[in-house]
Parts: sequence; C-alpha cells; structure tokens
Amino acid sequence: MPIQTIPEQVTHLNLNIRGLPLSATLAINERCYELQQKGRTIYKLGLGQSPFPVPLAVQEELRRNVHQKAYLPVKGLGILREAVAGYHTRKQGIDCSGDDVMIAPGSKELMFLLQMVYYGDLVIPTPSWVSYAPQAHIAGRPVRWLETNPDNGWRLCPDELENLCRQDTDRARIVILNYPSNPTGYSYDESELKALAAVARKFRIVVLSDEIYGELHHKGEHVSIARYYPEGTIVSGGLSKWCGAGGWRLGTFTFPKALGKLKNAMAVIASETYTSTCAPIQYAAVKAFEGGDDIEAYLTKSRSVLSTLGNHLASRLNDAGVIVGKPEGGFYLFPDFSPFKEALAKKGIIGSTALCERILEDTGVAMLPGSVFGRPEEELTARIAYVDFDGEKVLNNYTTNSTNGHADLGFSSVITAIDHICEWLTEEGRALN
Repeated sequence: MPIQTIPEQVTHLNLNIRGLPLSATLAINERCYELQQKGRTIYKLGLGQSPFPVPLAVQEELRRNVHQKAYLPVKGLGILREAVAGYHTRKQGIDCSGDDVMIAPGSKELMFLLQMVYYGDLVIPTPSWVSYAPQAHIAGRPVRWLETNPDNGWRLCPDELENLCRQDTDRARIVILNYPSNPTGYSYDESELKALAAVARKFRIVVLSDEIYGELHHKGEHVSIARYYPEGTIVSGGLSKWCGAGGWRLGTFTFPKALGKLKNAMAVIASETYTSTCAPIQYAAVKAFEGGDDIEAYLTKSRSVLSTLGNHLASRLNDAGVIVGKPEGGFYLFPDFSPFKEALAKKGIIGSTALCERILEDTGVAMLPGSVFGRPEEELTARIAYVDFDGEKVLNNYTTNSTNGHADLGFSSVITAIDHICEWLTEEGRALN
C-alpha cells in the first residue's frame, strides 16, 4: 500500500502571519552564509551586528556567574534592574528606579510585548528598522508611516507628527523614535528632541525611544528624549550594540511611573511566554550597566573607530557620485544611488531590491534595499552596515592619530567592499556612469 501523507494545513495559519517573510536582516545573513558555502567571497554589509568584543570585565563577570541556573523574576534580576536605572540616571539624568525597569531576552521581544498590550496605532518615521512594522502586523496593530526628508537627515519633523495627530486627537498612539538611527546613522539634537517632546505631550503620545545605539553616538553626546518628556517616554536599550553582545540576548525597557500598568501587563505576557531572561547573562549585565573607567575607555575607542571608518566610507561613496551623508552614530550608512537611475534602468535595474541583488551577484557585497526599511521600492536607497571587520584587532591597533580608514588597522574587508561598489558603478565596462 502507498504511504499516506498528511496534507499541509496552510489554511490554518494565522492570517497576520501568512505571507510574512523572514526578517530582512537575518535573511541576508543566511544568504551570505549560503553563498560563502558555495565558495563565493562575500562582504557582509547586511546584518547590523557589532564587530567589537564584549568588554573583558563583562566577560569575566559572565564566567563568575556561569553556575547561576535558577529562574529569575519575570521583570528581571533585582540588582540588574537597579543597575539599569542607575545607568539612565547617571548618563541622562532620568528620574527612575529599578521598579521602572523590565529585562527581557532582547529589546525586540519587549517591543513586541508592548504592541500586544497597548491598543493603539504604531507611528513609524520612514526609513526605520525592519522589524517595527512586521511586529505590528503580527499583533494586529495599525501602522502609520510618517515621511521624513533626506535633506533634513531623515529626521522626524514635529509638524508632520502634529498633522497626523490632529486628524484624530483622541486616538491612542505609540511613536517610535530610534536614534542614532538604524538605517541612516543620523541622530537628533536637543532642540529637535524638545520640539518633538512638546508635540508628544500635547497629544498624550506614548514615545518608544529606541536608544540601543545611544552609547555609539560618535561624539558621545547622545541625549534621551526622556529628559524632556519623562512622563510619556519608554526608553529601550540593551547590550547588543554598544557592548558587542547581540547573541547574549538581553534588552531593557525603562518606563515612566505613569505607565506602570503597561509594564505590569507586559510582565503578565512574559510570564506566559519566555518566563525570564538567561540568569548568567543577567548577572554579567550588572557589570556592563554599572560601568567603570575600563568600559568608558572601550566606548570612547569604539566611537572613534566607527566615526573614522564611517566618514571615510561616506567620502568614498560621495566621490563616486553616490549621495550619502556622514554618520553621527552607530555603524550604518543609507546611500542614495539615484544619480545613476537612468543608467541603471538601461541595465534593467529598477528599484532598490534589484539594485542590491545585482550588486551582490556582481561584486559579492551584501546590502539591504531601502524598501525593507519602509521606503518606496522605486527609490534607489540601500543600507550599509559597515561592520565587516575584526573589531578586536581594530581596537588593539587603533589610535586617534590613525590614518582614516587605513586597511592595516583591520578595515580591509569593508573598505574593499565599498571600493567594489564604486568600481561597479563606474568601471568594469558597465558604463553605468
């Protein structure tokens, strides 16, 4: 008798999930791995993973606590919550305590829980990180995109936010503010934050301030909007970007006391899903958030490295005719290839997805198209994560007097990748310029 098979029950998938692709940043990482397995030389400028090692003091704290195996409180280890609160008070002057903090296995998880418990629209400036909108879709929450202007550094304009809120003044809204920005590398100054805070207060908006790259502001001058709108701002952070510990999966939310019920509701869902965050990681994270001279020195050098490299790459792209500004924080560039639009179209390259696919195929350089960050498909933008280098080697070699972008420092792979893009645009017989 033939073996009977059970038909795939695809019709039983949740309608909010059906058709959703794998997160673009993770998908590009897997694609790079597949191509490398086939023998291709691939330059990984797609996934935004910190290249730097976890600070030694934090590594040592993890070793000392590897024996910790108990389930910890749902909201997080008490001493860690206090350390996170102390960090925000010390760095930004935010009035908070450990009771206002929640710990989770990554800030992404906390963002999803927030959308599960808060019944309202999610307002996202475009371009934005790739997972904000899909999370809202999964949770069944409406998304309102707000356009930004590249001439204004892709920053959210207070007037745009006010115009949206005036359409329905009583509507519940969460506005996501991510800065330094993924994908643009730009940030906000104090006057811009004060203006946005005034609009948020006027319309009782909940602001989710995603400050995961805050410590990587290239001048060390990050300012939290929570200074100016403390009663309505949730500050999101974690270890992944500034502490080089993405795979450790530890994220933090710091709530205003007025949103305590929101925090408690999120804890209820956490108790029924992930239970608690990895115990040894939480104990080690106490050291990271308590800081110290060694961690501050690590941050100072990391910022200088990223600024040096980012400025060098932006200049190289600009010289080749690409439009891109110099980054202010983090490790991203958001170049615009529109000066090559007509020439690219003649080659059948129309839109950001086709552009990135063709560059990957021809040069081995992996980038992400602007369309996955909420930009129109026809717009020829892309995100470059300039992290394809040995961060430990660079930190050991780098001094503030180092030649900008010098390959001997350990930047050779990422510099070669950008050179390949520029050469692809202008040389190799392609006549794209």
